[in-house]
Amino acid sequence: MLCLNIFLTAQDAADVDTIRSLLQQAMQLSREEPGCLRFDAYHSTADVRRFTLVEHWESQEALDAHRLGKAYTEIYKPQVMPLVEREGHPSELLG
Repeated sequence: MLCLNIFLTAQDAADVDTIRSLLQQAMQLSREEPGCLRFDAYHSTADVRRFTLVEHWESQEALDAHRLGKAYTEIYKPQVMPLVEREGHPSELLG
Protein backbone atom coordinates (compact mmCIF):
# COMPACT_ATOMS: atom_id res chain seq x y z
CA MET A 1 0.00 0.00 0.00
CA LEU A 2 1.17 3.51 -0.83
CA CYS A 3 0.21 6.35 1.51
CA LEU A 4 0.46 9.99 0.54
CA ASN A 5 -0.11 13.07 2.65
CA ILE A 6 -0.20 16.23 0.60
CA PHE A 7 -0.29 19.68 2.15
CA LEU A 8 -1.65 22.51 0.02
CA THR A 9 -1.65 26.22 0.76
CA ALA A 10 -3.67 28.63 -1.33
CA GLN A 11 -1.42 31.33 -2.73
CA ASP A 12 -4.32 33.80 -2.61
CA ALA A 13 -7.06 33.64 0.01
CA ALA A 14 -9.53 34.76 -2.67
CA ASP A 15 -9.11 31.32 -4.32
CA VAL A 16 -10.01 29.26 -1.24
CA ASP A 17 -13.63 28.60 -2.21
CA THR A 18 -12.61 27.58 -5.73
CA ILE A 19 -9.89 25.25 -4.43
CA ARG A 20 -12.31 23.72 -1.92
CA SER A 21 -14.88 23.00 -4.63
CA LEU A 22 -12.30 21.55 -7.02
CA LEU A 23 -10.83 19.31 -4.32
CA GLN A 24 -14.30 18.01 -3.45
CA GLN A 25 -14.85 17.08 -7.10
CA ALA A 26 -11.43 15.44 -7.41
CA MET A 27 -11.97 13.53 -4.16
CA GLN A 28 -15.26 12.04 -5.34
CA LEU A 29 -13.83 10.97 -8.70
CA SER A 30 -10.66 9.56 -7.15
CA ARG A 31 -12.60 7.43 -4.67
CA GLU A 32 -14.21 5.63 -7.62
CA GLU A 33 -10.90 4.68 -9.23
CA PRO A 34 -9.63 1.09 -9.12
CA GLY A 35 -6.97 0.66 -6.43
CA CYS A 36 -8.03 3.70 -4.41
CA LEU A 37 -8.29 2.54 -0.79
CA ARG A 38 -8.76 6.01 0.67
CA PHE A 39 -8.89 9.55 -0.65
CA ASP A 40 -9.84 12.31 1.77
CA ALA A 41 -9.52 16.07 1.36
CA TYR A 42 -9.46 18.23 4.48
CA HIS A 43 -9.82 21.98 4.89
CA SER A 44 -8.08 23.43 7.92
CA THR A 45 -10.21 25.15 10.54
CA ALA A 46 -7.09 26.87 11.93
CA ASP A 47 -5.83 28.39 8.65
CA VAL A 48 -8.39 28.95 5.89
CA ARG A 49 -5.68 28.75 3.20
CA ARG A 50 -4.53 25.22 4.16
CA PHE A 51 -5.78 21.90 2.79
CA THR A 52 -4.58 18.33 3.34
CA LEU A 53 -5.06 15.33 1.08
CA VAL A 54 -4.75 11.83 2.55
CA GLU A 55 -4.46 9.14 -0.09
CA HIS A 56 -4.00 5.38 0.19
CA TRP A 57 -3.39 3.43 -3.00
CA GLU A 58 -3.30 -0.32 -3.42
CA SER A 59 -0.12 -0.20 -5.53
CA GLN A 60 2.19 2.03 -7.54
CA GLU A 61 0.26 0.93 -10.63
CA ALA A 62 -2.99 2.22 -9.11
CA LEU A 63 -1.36 5.56 -8.30
CA ASP A 64 0.11 5.77 -11.80
CA ALA A 65 -3.34 5.10 -13.29
CA HIS A 66 -4.83 7.79 -11.03
CA ARG A 67 -2.39 10.30 -12.48
CA LEU A 68 -3.83 9.55 -15.93
CA GLY A 69 -7.47 9.85 -14.78
CA LYS A 70 -9.93 12.72 -14.97
CA ALA A 71 -9.56 13.81 -11.32
CA TYR A 72 -5.85 14.40 -11.78
CA THR A 73 -5.58 15.48 -15.43
CA GLU A 74 -8.68 17.67 -15.68
CA ILE A 75 -9.13 19.01 -12.15
CA TYR A 76 -6.10 18.71 -9.87
CA LYS A 77 -3.13 19.34 -12.14
CA PRO A 78 -4.54 22.09 -14.40
CA GLN A 79 -6.92 23.86 -11.99
CA VAL A 80 -5.74 23.29 -8.40
CA MET A 81 -1.96 23.15 -8.69
CA PRO A 82 -1.57 26.64 -10.23
CA LEU A 83 -3.43 28.10 -7.22
CA VAL A 84 -1.49 26.40 -4.43
CA GLU A 85 1.89 25.72 -2.94
CA ARG A 86 2.20 21.94 -2.66
CA GLU A 87 4.20 19.82 -0.22
CA GLY A 88 3.91 16.07 -0.77
CA HIS A 89 4.88 13.46 1.79
CA PRO A 90 4.91 9.78 0.85
CA SER A 91 4.32 8.08 4.17
CA GLU A 92 4.35 4.72 5.88
CA LEU A 93 1.36 3.57 7.92
CA LEU A 94 2.47 2.50 11.38
CA GLY A 95 1.05 -0.74 12.68
